[in-house]
Amino acid sequence: MVNYIIVTGGVISGLGKGITTASIGKILQLHGYNVTAIKIDPYMNFDAGTLRPTEHGEVWVTEDGGEIDQDLGHYERFLDINIPKSHNITTGQVYSAVIEKERKGKYLGKTVQPIPHVTDEIKERIRLPASQHNWDFILVEIGGTVGDYENVLFLEAVRQMKHEGDKVVFVHVTYVPMLDALGEAKTKPTQHSVKQLREIGIMPDFIITRSEKTLDNVRREKIAMFCNVSQDDVISNEDVDNIYAVSLLFEKQDLCRKILKKLNLRKDKDNLKEWENFIKKINRLQNTVKIGIVGKYFDIGASQLSDSYISVIEAVKHAAWNNNLKPDIKWIDSKVFEIEPTKVKTLDKLDGIIVPGGFGLSGIDGKIATIRYCREKNIPYLGLCLGMQLAVVEYARNACGMADAHSTEVDKKTPYPVIDFIPEQVKILQDSRYGATMRLGAYPAVLKKGTIIYSLYKETNVSERHRHRYEVNPQFVEKLESCGIVFSGRSPDGILMEFMELPNHPYFVGTQAHPEFKSRPLRPAPLFDGLIQAAKKRK
Repeated sequence: MVNYIIVTGGVISGLGKGITTASIGKILQLHGYNVTAIKIDPYMNFDAGTLRPTEHGEVWVTEDGGEIDQDLGHYERFLDINIPKSHNITTGQVYSAVIEKERKGKYLGKTVQPIPHVTDEIKERIRLPASQHNWDFILVEIGGTVGDYENVLFLEAVRQMKHEGDKVVFVHVTYVPMLDALGEAKTKPTQHSVKQLREIGIMPDFIITRSEKTLDNVRREKIAMFCNVSQDDVISNEDVDNIYAVSLLFEKQDLCRKILKKLNLRKDKDNLKEWENFIKKINRLQNTVKIGIVGKYFDIGASQLSDSYISVIEAVKHAAWNNNLKPDIKWIDSKVFEIEPTKVKTLDKLDGIIVPGGFGLSGIDGKIATIRYCREKNIPYLGLCLGMQLAVVEYARNACGMADAHSTEVDKKTPYPVIDFIPEQVKILQDSRYGATMRLGAYPAVLKKGTIIYSLYKETNVSERHRHRYEVNPQFVEKLESCGIVFSGRSPDGILMEFMELPNHPYFVGTQAHPEFKSRPLRPAPLFDGLIQAAKKRK
């Protein structure tokens, strides 16, 4: 029988419930259990596809083309498994399904209500993975915080699951602030959060406290008393230098054994050694590599949001660690190079540059200036999706004599549309169908032997995940290749250019795909690994 671990949050958002969920899953996996995870997003959107990165963080793309909250990326990286889009549940999906069933007469004339019809739909979706695979554990992270209007029905649904006999453990993640003026950690926010959870009918089995420092026994005892849990079940989750060490932090507090004990299970295996050695290796690294990420989704008000590129950041870390280096990642807003063009020279201080994906018009000229500087100054460069498209634009302009070349996304009247719509996208956008209509998910490519790309993947047929509407225009491929670009990977029918490179450059590589989505801590993405190798040589 499958076991469910329900992870809820309290006090504030952005606590790191995704990392906590992934870390719990990892220790269970390391002790021999088959684990997967579900992310519940209480927003009304059907999926994350139309959300702005600066508002909600990165949009994660699954193998089967789902556009999901970034927490699913944490699950995949920690557990080293592919998770399908059905493992993301949103309010929009649930209500859409309930209304569709009502229109089709599935409720036999009953008055359709939030309870039981909406909660039944939620429970059905949570239980679905258990019918598709023999999972030992399904972790379910409920987005938002206790007390939000949006997640009340999801909390009610999981309460019902426990009542109906499902094997459920509740984990509540809260923030324990430490005020500088007082010099002590305060537990009152946690007490109020748990009180709200109990009013819904859920009694947490574990309380995981997020704090700057290790939670002391005085605070543990206080939380235990006022929140009606054992002091032994109050787990400290203090700040760490490396998110992949959180699972070992939990293991040190015996969380896995405690979870299994509540479910009348036992630890059969102990496969911690490889993960422990991985963390030890990272902690021993001394030499650094400086990688600049030139993006456009950093600023939101007075704040900077690195979550917009979280998978790119993690992929850089994986590749750097694989090459025995500590990553020193620099955030660069491409719009700066548009305001002060001479600042592009600051790229000389870096060992490698990435231009990631993106949409819209802002920051485009700054990215093109970045790409030209990297090409001409022999700085290792990796272009992802838009980063590859703009590399083609830059090369067409400055190496192929097509001065006004551009992408039709930016300039619909360009005389040289070297980047243009996928043909079927024209009708889609004319009909204003923006949700889940891009080229999404895993697509195959055939690599050209003897190229840099082939040497990194070491195979002819590869597959990477995509999220875009625009492609290299086939009408210009011959001209671009005659000027020096090598399209080192194409779609199986040869029409779509999936990878490009410049042979007479230390490392100038681009891909239409998003290889960062398949990078794993112990298996870095090949293109990122290649960038770090080139950056290491530049040092």
